[in-house]
Amino acid sequence: MSKRIQFSQHGGPEVLQLVEASPAVPGAGEVLVRNHAVGLNFIDTYFRTGLYAPPALPSGLGTEGAGVIEAVGADVEHLRVGDRVAYATGPLGAYGEHHCLPARHLVRLPDAISFEQAAAVMLKGLTTQYLLRQTHAVQPGETLLFHAAAGGVGSIACQWAKALGARLIGVVGSAEKAERAKSLGAWATIDRSREDVVQRVLELTDGKKCPVVYDSVGKDTWDISLDCVAPRGLLVSFGNASGAVSGVNLGILAQKGSLYVTRPTLAGYADTPERLQAMADELFEMIASGHLHVEIGQRYPLAEAAEAQRQLAGRATVGSTILLP
Repeated sequence: MSKRIQFSQHGGPEVLQLVEASPAVPGAGEVLVRNHAVGLNFIDTYFRTGLYAPPALPSGLGTEGAGVIEAVGADVEHLRVGDRVAYATGPLGAYGEHHCLPARHLVRLPDAISFEQAAAVMLKGLTTQYLLRQTHAVQPGETLLFHAAAGGVGSIACQWAKALGARLIGVVGSAEKAERAKSLGAWATIDRSREDVVQRVLELTDGKKCPVVYDSVGKDTWDISLDCVAPRGLLVSFGNASGAVSGVNLGILAQKGSLYVTRPTLAGYADTPERLQAMADELFEMIASGHLHVEIGQRYPLAEAAEAQRQLAGRATVGSTILLP
């Protein structure tokens, strides 16, 4: 028997239940992973509350984890029983001792990276990889603007940008978060609660603005972000924490300097097992080389998943949170 967290109705953290069931038998193209660590992400709470609909109820929860392969289904050739692996996407169900998922979502985990590190960093780290290395290939000496620089992805982006020799201007919401972003490698910070973001960008760049702006906030910062992009520069809108951007007037892009805009996703970049593994390999190398520090602020037993989500939703966590099956 194997323990897992599931929910049979939408609601608060109290709807999460610890249940026992036999581990799934992997079908064609699937593998069964015994999890050693599981990552918590804010999107998990959206499925629990019903903001995002799971395929069916009762449902498992979570999409990020790391462990060892216990069984392999037919037609899986690149992975074997005993392999150390990690994953950031796939079907819901990572909150458990076992998770059965398509092999295409898995990457091999090198010995230099612990299961806990992988579970804490996969989703946020792979997102940072495609943002800084693919959506816009950040160059040494470039100045870029990054909203929510003290958040999950932002915390990694501050470190990665510094390692690339770029100057990251981090937009944050408080003096404490400004200090955190600076400690992680931000070249400069802007506290949006008391500073004019556009004016500060103009001052920090000598009026040139930034060739690329990364915005995960969405609706509330859309206009601000456009005003911070240099002529012929790129606005990367990769999240909607404040609501989705809608009703975009393409003429605005012309008025503000022949700008480019993109709305990327992890699935759009890690669209083959080969590309996913290559992205993960670069992430793992950044960690192994010491350029990226994975901060695990909270560890909870699997049975305390509800409390872990309470703390996450209450903004009471620091760094990443993981569950230990």
